[in-house]
Amino acid sequence: MSVDEQAKAAGAFVRGIVDGFGLDATTEVHVTEGHIAVEVSGEDLGLLVGPRGATLDALQELTRTVVQRRGEEHGTRLVVDVAGFRARRAAALESFTRRVVDEVLASGEPEALEPMSAADRKIVHDVVNGLDGVETTSEGTEPRRYVVIRPTGSGASAQ
Repeated sequence: MSVDEQAKAAGAFVRGIVDGFGLDATTEVHVTEGHIAVEVSGEDLGLLVGPRGATLDALQELTRTVVQRRGEEHGTRLVVDVAGFRARRAAALESFTRRVVDEVLASGEPEALEPMSAADRKIVHDVVNGLDGVETTSEGTEPRRYVVIRPTGSGASAQ
């Protein structure tokens, strides 16, 4: 199944979910460099986002599963976003991470964050990797996996 066919299948599935919930929203599908982005826009779409994006993450995973079962291709990156939630979440996580890094650098003590999704952990790791004096590790097991931010001079080994 080509990337364009995968994009069409993903868009149709998400559109079906939106229609099934009776939401007044538009769906757009964009294909860029082999990546598929399905964007849902409209008012009052919190039902599709859920607490901390949990429903959105589930919708994305279901969409990925539907697309993969229709074809042999599994390497295409697929992202579903609702009302720009993912960009706002990334910006908020980046700001939060920078505040925690400041605290870790000031105190010299590691800080364990609350459990978060793999996508959110990646954002935290990426932010910290761009900063001096701190490092991160992911610890715990799903679904309670979390990030620890620690000063690099603490003698702790990165995992």
